[in-house]
Amino acid sequence: MTSNTLPNTVQILVVDDEPDLRTLYELTLLREGYRVETAESLAQAMQHLSERRFDVIITDMRLPDGLGMELIRQVKAQQRAERCVVITAYGSAENAVESLKAGAFDYLTKPVDLKQFRAVIASAVQDPLPRMAVAGRANALQRRAEDATKPPSSGNAALRRIVGESQCMRLVKERIVKVARSMAPVLVRGESGTGKELVANAIHASSHRSANAFIAVNCSAIPESLLEAEFFGAKKGAYTGSTQDRGGFFQAAGGGTLFLDEIGDLPLAMQSKLLRAIQERCIRPVGSPQEEPVDVRIISATHKDLAAEVQAGRFRQDLYYRLNVIEILIPPLRERREDLPALCTVLLHRIARESGIPVPALSSTVLDQLARDPLPGNVRELENMLHRAVALSEQDDLQIEPSGFQPLAADSPPAASTGAAPLTDDQVTIPSDLQSHLDTQEREILIQALRETGFNRTAAAARLGLSLRQMRYRIARLNIDTPHNSESSDEPV
Repeated sequence: MTSNTLPNTVQILVVDDEPDLRTLYELTLLREGYRVETAESLAQAMQHLSERRFDVIITDMRLPDGLGMELIRQVKAQQRAERCVVITAYGSAENAVESLKAGAFDYLTKPVDLKQFRAVIASAVQDPLPRMAVAGRANALQRRAEDATKPPSSGNAALRRIVGESQCMRLVKERIVKVARSMAPVLVRGESGTGKELVANAIHASSHRSANAFIAVNCSAIPESLLEAEFFGAKKGAYTGSTQDRGGFFQAAGGGTLFLDEIGDLPLAMQSKLLRAIQERCIRPVGSPQEEPVDVRIISATHKDLAAEVQAGRFRQDLYYRLNVIEILIPPLRERREDLPALCTVLLHRIARESGIPVPALSSTVLDQLARDPLPGNVRELENMLHRAVALSEQDDLQIEPSGFQPLAADSPPAASTGAAPLTDDQVTIPSDLQSHLDTQEREILIQALRETGFNRTAAAARLGLSLRQMRYRIARLNIDTPHNSESSDEPV
């Protein structure tokens, strides 16, 4: 709860048909200084809503005369300002996901942990308005309802960093503003270089969590043996060299947002631990006998088709459904070429500022040339091309050179190593998904090396110029099945 919140002016409606639980929630909230009304049925709750307005509605999913989901839909249909928190049965992922998609602010699972209960309610009642000791309750609610339709100023700045006014990008920005208001996990999909982290940052900056940390993690860059400690932290003495307690990404993002980039590269063993952390909102640091609650919003991103990864057995289905409550798909640059002039202008200003030179002129010829380029690397490749043009152009006008990047076909040796002529267009097969193409090639090479060494990972790693740790990481990431006795007795643990 922020210092701007006035607990004794916050009105909360608790809806539950179990008297003991209803009393428990009511007493907990009264101790926090909130004003509380209760209802034991859907009809009673609807009656309360018809008579007055609340700040937060806490409702059980199953009621004697209906579902708590109907309250959420009623609030949304009437464009009311109340934030809804749903209490659902333990492990009922479908209900939780459905309620978040319907517009719930957050959810809790039974049996409810009161510490987590207080934290979620405090998060729901945070008031972005200044402290108002004199203003009437009606004015406060009216201003809050108006404020809920627009992101905070930091969100506006983050949205401006997402350049482009094409129809598809306007839809992306509108979706960012909508999803920022809830706690629902968001999955950002898009090709490499489209700006997935920019979108995640904009969601965070447009949310009520913007004053707290935004922690970005590249899941593919962390060795598998370090994943658990990096994510959940570790206690003193948990492993060799651990001389003091250290926090992980979840602790660092407390009260804020954790952005998990390239989530599709996370090993299966870690996926199950991440699922529990997201579902129960608790983590267990390495070496700790107890779990500790965490308050983190999860945004994940991938260039992979996670649905296909689920089908292939490389990604857990239950984790996929937890992460993919709301999806934002970022279009590739080739599908929004009308944004090229604005993108080039912004990028050239940034390059010129960093280089301490005047902003180069951008001619229509250069724009036409860029419009014809396939730009498989999207905005990242465009920025690289402009960097190169600024560095190499000797005249006032830019001279764009093609990127020259063309992936080799699977059976094509590198031309440079043989002295052969550069590959021509008809010799190259450009994959539709470069990363999947490269993963497939790497997997085949690793399997061949393992087979030729009798599945001895130490020998295979040495043959490929890798360390044993690198070999293990790649085997796990690419989901390669190896015999249980594939490690020789002299391998280090």
